[in-house]
Amino acid sequence: MRVEIDIEGELPDGRAFLTWAPVKATARVIDGGAGGDVDVLLENGGTPGGGKVVFDTQRRHDGESSLRLRLPRNGKPALFWVAGEFGEPSKSYGDAGIKARVGGAVVGTLPLMVRIRKDAQTLTPAERDRFLVALARLNNAGAGPFRAFRDMHTNLSTREAHGGPAFLPWHRSYLLDLERELQAVDPSVALPYWRFDKPAPNIFDAHFLGMPAASPTAGDLVRFPPGHPLEHWSTDSFTGVMRRPNFDVRGAPPSRRAGRGYVLTEPETLGLGPSFGQLRAMESAPHGPAHVSFSGFISSIPTAAKDPLFFLLHGNVDRLWAKWQWANRRFDTADPNAFQAGGSLGHRLPDTMWPWNGETGGQRPPTAPGGPLRDSPVTKQPGPKPTVGVMLDYLGVRSGRDQGFAYDDVPFEAA
Repeated sequence: MRVEIDIEGELPDGRAFLTWAPVKATARVIDGGAGGDVDVLLENGGTPGGGKVVFDTQRRHDGESSLRLRLPRNGKPALFWVAGEFGEPSKSYGDAGIKARVGGAVVGTLPLMVRIRKDAQTLTPAERDRFLVALARLNNAGAGPFRAFRDMHTNLSTREAHGGPAFLPWHRSYLLDLERELQAVDPSVALPYWRFDKPAPNIFDAHFLGMPAASPTAGDLVRFPPGHPLEHWSTDSFTGVMRRPNFDVRGAPPSRRAGRGYVLTEPETLGLGPSFGQLRAMESAPHGPAHVSFSGFISSIPTAAKDPLFFLLHGNVDRLWAKWQWANRRFDTADPNAFQAGGSLGHRLPDTMWPWNGETGGQRPPTAPGGPLRDSPVTKQPGPKPTVGVMLDYLGVRSGRDQGFAYDDVPFEAA
């Protein structure tokens, strides 16, 4: 006798990926023989120091590390829910898993990964390198699909992505689209973030996102050592990344309450207020000052996406929104404090967002690079043409349908 475990959203090859949001799973007996039901214990089956999971019979946030099920010997599946245990993400595929026991015997296993977006400063070298290799392959020295992401973020798209309430939903969709493209290269990759209120010397290091020469007179071109995945990074027929920090990277960018150099710390960001109208100040700060903490590509809208650091910066902006949503319970589109729509096209809750909707001309930009948002075997959300509103409930707190990503310090809590 054995027990077969299946998780909703498994890849075609059987690999399974979880976040903090619970998903449906089933367990069933194979070759059960005769007799009554079988008492099966589900428990963690990962490796020491790896990811962990929790179980429940309902979609809740307080699952347990084990679950007993009574399974019919005839193979009829029993439903349960499984999620990554908050604070216990994976470092690699297969370091988390589910083990099924009958008595003292292991009768079924399922390796998996608790795939979570993490602070880039804390990544293991292997996690860092998987991300860099996937990004380099996606770019393919300027000839790969990354070109569409560079073309999405230009002056032509400013009306869609900036200066209105859809600033946060648009960039959430943008990051998710890129992350799914990276996962098509390597499913174990999650998009990391740069927490710009804390020192991050590991990010601004030759082995990660690089640094220019010590002397400003040598120019702002970031230097990567031979063999680095981004050694041949190219955009718009230009090879390399132009970036020079305006601060000592052994610390965080300076926080000042007056003048142009203003970077909020995280507690201040979360204290912006309980309504989305107040939260929108994030676009001005800390988002804006984080960009201009450097000279080079990342300091200007039309060139920012040429620098891989851009996506880690916006990962943190999105994480701050996610943390504010969790702290204030702001996932319901019917809640006027969760989102306060503007009147222009693309900034109202039911509006589909450019470029994923393919709409061009008129109030939209003249082209729509990239096509629909890439689908995911893990979830059908938010769909190929996401609306502004669907991006709010990314963990499926209200809808029950998550979008397949979560942050290492923002838990899932059922409504």
